[in-house]
Amino acid sequence: MNYFKCLIGIVLFGCAASNGNNTGGDTAKANEHYEIWNSSVDARVPNMLKYKVDSVSFPRSLEKDGVTRKRPSKDWTCGFYPGSLIQMFHITGDSIFLDQANLWLPYVEKEQWNAGTHDMGFKVFCSIGEAYKVSKNKHLEEVLLQSAKTLSTRFNPEVGCIKSWDFGQDRWTYPVIIDNMMNLELLFEASLISGDSSFHDIAVSHAENTMQNHYREDNSCYHVLDYNPKTGEVENFLTHQGLNVNSVWSRGQGWGLYGFTMCYRYTKDERFLKHAQKIASFIMNQPNMPEDKVPYWDMHAPKIPNAFRDVSSASIYASALYELYTYTNEDAYLIYADEILTSLGNEQYVLNNIDAPFILDHSTGDWPKNDEIDTSIAYADYYFLEAIKRRKSLEINM
Repeated sequence: MNYFKCLIGIVLFGCAASNGNNTGGDTAKANEHYEIWNSSVDARVPNMLKYKVDSVSFPRSLEKDGVTRKRPSKDWTCGFYPGSLIQMFHITGDSIFLDQANLWLPYVEKEQWNAGTHDMGFKVFCSIGEAYKVSKNKHLEEVLLQSAKTLSTRFNPEVGCIKSWDFGQDRWTYPVIIDNMMNLELLFEASLISGDSSFHDIAVSHAENTMQNHYREDNSCYHVLDYNPKTGEVENFLTHQGLNVNSVWSRGQGWGLYGFTMCYRYTKDERFLKHAQKIASFIMNQPNMPEDKVPYWDMHAPKIPNAFRDVSSASIYASALYELYTYTNEDAYLIYADEILTSLGNEQYVLNNIDAPFILDHSTGDWPKNDEIDTSIAYADYYFLEAIKRRKSLEINM
């Protein structure tokens, strides 16, 4: 089947509503057309569909030799491949994607009891949570609620945040990473489903403390904060995946932008919206941002302009900016996200001639460990497809 013809067409035309604060130039640019799904992207779809279901083989990334790196459900990335299939269902309306995703979900379910991870949202909500939005299946609802209960056990009231990692005790005592903002969506949804406000309260507390402590004056964020679990005081600032503690790890900025935008969705707290806008401004005005809006893996990477890019960061930015646009009507967010998707749809960033269940290439996973460098990674595809779904929704509602 040619999904290129049935998805959202060759181009989308921006038609952003003006909020009275935009310049004529911005409005004109919002009316330009952007090609965000093309034949190169479309050619990758069969590879996603034919990947065989295997309980211990969730596709995570592409190795240097072209072999798919496979992981069991305990890996933090396990939810992204089935989640990507569900995003494809939303985009196309074709149940073949949903059916394929549903085959993977039973192998994610055991993670609902895994109290040793903060990545419950990534694993369970990006897969089972997305499926629940479609089916409202009672069993999936029970899995989501148990997952939220399990995640809540990692919350320390003195700190006001959910603990991120149990490893690395030689480096930190109570680490909280910016990535953890993404797992709050599970808690917010669990509160809506169950009526139990404790989930909501934990999520808000985590977001408030992250907003207060993780961010620098220029609205960039640290990757890791180490708290004293008895006093709640911040004892150290660190990085685990950035260049150094004071650098600007690109994906971390995306986690924050997406996370605080999502928090506004559930709380309507203007503090979270304003903070998301500050983060967006920081990202969009980066002097080291390449012209095509696909950032270097770290905005202070020493080899710029020859540093590795991170497509996953760009995908996260685009998806978050589309949602942020819905709350602000700021044309600049729509334009920037459209430009990102235009770039990602180009042959430069689409995986070519490799039999693997991925769409995009050139993401950077963990540069300090020289792991998953300049390759395909499952979460880049997930947020790319979510961004397309959100852009399609905007086009319908404009």
